[in-house]
Amino acid sequence: MSASNPFLAPRTALITGASSGIGLELAHLFAHDGYRLVLVARSRGILRELGDELQSRYSIQVRISPKDLAHPASPGELFQELQEAGIVLDVLVNNAGFGGTGAFLSSDWNNEAEMIQVNIAALTHLTKLFLPQIRAREGKLLNVASVAAFLPGPFMSVYYASKAFVLSFTEALAEELSGTGTTVTCLCPGPVVTNFQKRANSGDSSLFKSPLLLDVREVARAGYEGMKQGKRIVIPGWKNRALIEGLRASPRSMVTKIVSRMNEKRKRG
Repeated sequence: MSASNPFLAPRTALITGASSGIGLELAHLFAHDGYRLVLVARSRGILRELGDELQSRYSIQVRISPKDLAHPASPGELFQELQEAGIVLDVLVNNAGFGGTGAFLSSDWNNEAEMIQVNIAALTHLTKLFLPQIRAREGKLLNVASVAAFLPGPFMSVYYASKAFVLSFTEALAEELSGTGTTVTCLCPGPVVTNFQKRANSGDSSLFKSPLLLDVREVARAGYEGMKQGKRIVIPGWKNRALIEGLRASPRSMVTKIVSRMNEKRKRG
């Protein structure tokens, strides 16, 4: 590695899904604190504009890596790319993910297969590849799940299940790494106004018209501060925390019916 490599600085963070929503706000928070950034998303043009903005505004080094994590080869390609560039991570933020709305029997398998690949497989693969270097530098891992992780999700069944995986995986890793200096945090936001609703076709859901709705900057800030403090689970917003605690104490069959009504865009039949 060259001594002039700007990524030899003490702290470097990689953020997936960095071009919009929570990932975009997290990029600004890391940049404000002087992190060197590796930004990953599908759109090269948007990433380039964001990278230029962050470099100019915060005087940091930014590397962009356009990748579609729905492709199984993408995590390995990204890891190899950074290895060859001599870039070592202190923080990995697995933020990329998307959802889909509709009854499982009539939903599109290709969309669900990509959802599983992005939300579960790519997140796990990236963690497997980068965690050894993060562990060696006593760094941090931030996985973005959802309050959906705590609940069954009729009409968004695969999405809710994928986020349950993220939560369980994060908590298990956090325990495995307990006492090592490396912390693992799971951010579990409730409904947030981002591009998620458009891709998930869930904008008409009552979930996104409720008092639980939070500003994306508030959510990103809660996750960022929770990560810095080494918290295992961060649920932004006291209403969301109260809702989850209440639902977890309720009969599972009743919870399933409540979530079904929240997710359903229109009356069945």
